[in-house]
Amino acid sequence: MRQITSVLLFVLAYALAQTASAQIEDEPVPMERAPFHVPVFSNDYIILLSINIPPGRDTGYHTHFADSVSVNLSPALRTNQIYGSSEVSAPAVGEPVPGRTSFTNVTKNGPHTHKAANIGPTPFRNVSFILKDRPRAEVLVSDRSRVSGYTQILDNERIRAWRVVLEPEETTGQLTQTAPGLRVYVRGGVLDEIVPGSADRGMAPYGGEFTWQDAGQTRAVKNTGTTVIEFVEFEFK
Repeated sequence: MRQITSVLLFVLAYALAQTASAQIEDEPVPMERAPFHVPVFSNDYIILLSINIPPGRDTGYHTHFADSVSVNLSPALRTNQIYGSSEVSAPAVGEPVPGRTSFTNVTKNGPHTHKAANIGPTPFRNVSFILKDRPRAEVLVSDRSRVSGYTQILDNERIRAWRVVLEPEETTGQLTQTAPGLRVYVRGGVLDEIVPGSADRGMAPYGGEFTWQDAGQTRAVKNTGTTVIEFVEFEFK
């Protein structure tokens, strides 16, 4: 009898522990603390996250609590589930498209909590950054509409963004950046930054790398390698 009672108590304790563990695992966390969301850079403007979700893994429930931006680096089959809902969205084949850049407007639409699962055979890679609340300076972002090589892809109350795709030996026009910003490489390669009055500066970034760029920089970019280079540049308002 004692042995049966001991077994029942053990089973009950195990079940309670598993329930408590499941509750902890299901408890939403802020975006920068979610599984596979690794903070790699932070300053007065942003918290930058490197996101790499292996096949068969998920992000756990996490909350987008501030405006944020994501730059996709690889396609993957992902499902999505909103916290508190039993519905799981079906993945779209081929999505997300590498290089696709999106803005999550929490200021307008409010926070949201979800969980994404990678159900495909390939990792899902993404660079995202959370925009910090800060006093707004009276700084105008660049107008690159007449600068060759730059295609504007986002413009709102927080950021302006441009895409650059350079074939080997192609060069962008020269610009002067007027607000602080960020460059995220979608497809890396070998390039030169051409700065007036200085020697050309060679770089060999990989896809997923980033560079913080202060205001006041004047430059052009030349693809000196043998592969296509693609990056997205942001300036912060």
